[in-house]
Amino acid sequence: MKTGSYIEVETKDGDLLKGLVMPSDSNILSLKLYSGYNIGLDRKNIKKIKELKKEKQKVVKQKEEIKFNENLKTVSILHTGGTLASRVDYNSGAVSPKFSPQDILKMFPEIKDIANIKSRLIANMFSGDMRFGHYNIIAKEVEKELRSGVDGVIVTHGTDTLAFSSCALVFALENLDKPVIFVGSQRSSDRPSSDAAMNLLCAVNFIVKTDFKDVAICMHSKSGDEYCDILSACKTKKMHTSRRDAFKTVNANPIARVNKNGNVEFLQTYPKKEHKNKLTLRLFNKNLKIGILKAHPNLWRDEIKNYSKFHGLVIEGTGLGHLSVDKIDNETSENEAIYDEIKKLSKKIPVVMVSQCMFGRINMNVYQYGRKLQEAGVLGNMLDMTLEAAFIKLSWLLSNYKKRSDINELFGKNLRGEISSRVIFEEEFI
Repeated sequence: MKTGSYIEVETKDGDLLKGLVMPSDSNILSLKLYSGYNIGLDRKNIKKIKELKKEKQKVVKQKEEIKFNENLKTVSILHTGGTLASRVDYNSGAVSPKFSPQDILKMFPEIKDIANIKSRLIANMFSGDMRFGHYNIIAKEVEKELRSGVDGVIVTHGTDTLAFSSCALVFALENLDKPVIFVGSQRSSDRPSSDAAMNLLCAVNFIVKTDFKDVAICMHSKSGDEYCDILSACKTKKMHTSRRDAFKTVNANPIARVNKNGNVEFLQTYPKKEHKNKLTLRLFNKNLKIGILKAHPNLWRDEIKNYSKFHGLVIEGTGLGHLSVDKIDNETSENEAIYDEIKKLSKKIPVVMVSQCMFGRINMNVYQYGRKLQEAGVLGNMLDMTLEAAFIKLSWLLSNYKKRSDINELFGKNLRGEISSRVIFEEEFI
């Protein structure tokens, strides 16, 4: 069966399925079911295939001109890929991007009563393919839209690395005086359970109904469709692989909540930011090598050596910010070598610590190996940054400051809301 064929498949288990043939390999037959879901079938388990008559294709009408409403604010939507503004091409079964203002309003018609919409594609990739150079591209395009006079910008983005990219924009856009909201979708817009429409509508409502002047994330607050949360770009993590409410703030409350009717409720006192200086881009050095080392049992010195030619390293330590550096018996002699290697490495490059634990602040003063790591030059004591924020902040500091003393000092200061002055107890925000 060719890609795009509409077929009926009977399996040896007695299942009867109808759908469009998608690009498949020799072992698996991939189908796009009319429910919007994809399924992969083991060809060895297929009993019978019958080709069905194709449905007539709808005639695409010429796009109508969108009238500008002077009574509404203008929001620019910049697309970097992901699934939010895509829909199924039923000729091929693949998901195709739809990014013009006409397409956006056709998919989400409620927006036309909320704001004037500009929309264009600036990249088209899975978020896992993002690199520092892409952060610079997004920042430049956001700046271009803001200088054109729009009231706010929405960046649609794949969810896998959304927490990294949103944090990167917080640092890159210095003296930001308008809202920039990242919006993703856990489930593509061709699925009945898609969260795309509500996430986008809530983001638009938040921009036009508030005087927020920062970078944030707008995603589902709960698995239902009651409301979305506006989340701090530097304090948010993706907590679940597929749930619609996968994104949660860490050691902080959400900034605001927007319900399905577009009503906005602030959940914390958010400081109104007034910048004396104009918006400035402070971009990333795309050639930087920043490593992430995860603490684990049976760690080896060679794992530390792997980063000897890097420019910076983030250690995701255990508990309060620990790594195996103490020799306590014959089985732990390697720990001494690990300590020596970290001490040597921290003299060459900044080495910073975060915790594997989701919530809480690291404290490397409590146990001996924490104090030893500080003596070795590891930074980050008493901070509560997420891994994403620490990685982005270190990368940005190395991109914009030459002196090691400045980088060390600034890493411990709260520059963009990445460090909490008070860590909130878990039950307060779950």
